[in-house]
Amino acid sequence: MSRDTGTILLIGASRGLGLGLVREYLHRGWQVVATARDPARAKELAGLADKHGGKLRLEALDVTRPDDAAALAKKLSGTKLDVLFVVAGQASQGVAPIQDATPEQAAAEFVTNSYAPPVVAEALLPLVKPDGTVVFMTSQLGSIERTQGGMELYNASKAALNMLGVNFALRHDKQRVLLMHPGWVKTDMGGSNAPLEVETSVKGMADTIEKRAKGKGISYVDYANAELPW
Repeated sequence: MSRDTGTILLIGASRGLGLGLVREYLHRGWQVVATARDPARAKELAGLADKHGGKLRLEALDVTRPDDAAALAKKLSGTKLDVLFVVAGQASQGVAPIQDATPEQAAAEFVTNSYAPPVVAEALLPLVKPDGTVVFMTSQLGSIERTQGGMELYNASKAALNMLGVNFALRHDKQRVLLMHPGWVKTDMGGSNAPLEVETSVKGMADTIEKRAKGKGISYVDYANAELPW
């Protein structure tokens, strides 16, 4: 898979790291399909589509609605993906113990961060080339070994995503699967104190995906291609 060729589908690309990944892959000359819950309201994404013409295709998808992913798979039938990257996620509670979350908050966090990514990937997997890569945006905060508490609901949801990512890889043992930690990045979610700029993170993630494109199985890695402890 060359740096200047390929097709990537980015799930959840209206802002933050998703939008940064769109820019990075367009810069590399890739064909990009990017989803947003409501593309009509994703002004920056729409601006990139206007600028880059046929290189960027926008589609609507709500990751919490499995039928959306099935409909998109049908709509994109015939498209062959080198990379499917499920970026979408949320951190609704912030730094707080789990007892401070309502059942509704907990359910929403787990549906978005844990349940939805592998379900969406399953629906879209027929579009991925046999030698393509499936990437789930996780976090080092989902590592049991590294946890220091704090964002308990978010941490637990990412640990659950890691487990479901492993099970996805076991079901599709000939596919390359990456669980990707983007670093602590200056986004709405990461906050202004984060040490990394979006541009640094997305370049590192794209480089890491390229370096790990060959082979099978699953890896839990960060944007700098370092293996993370489970």
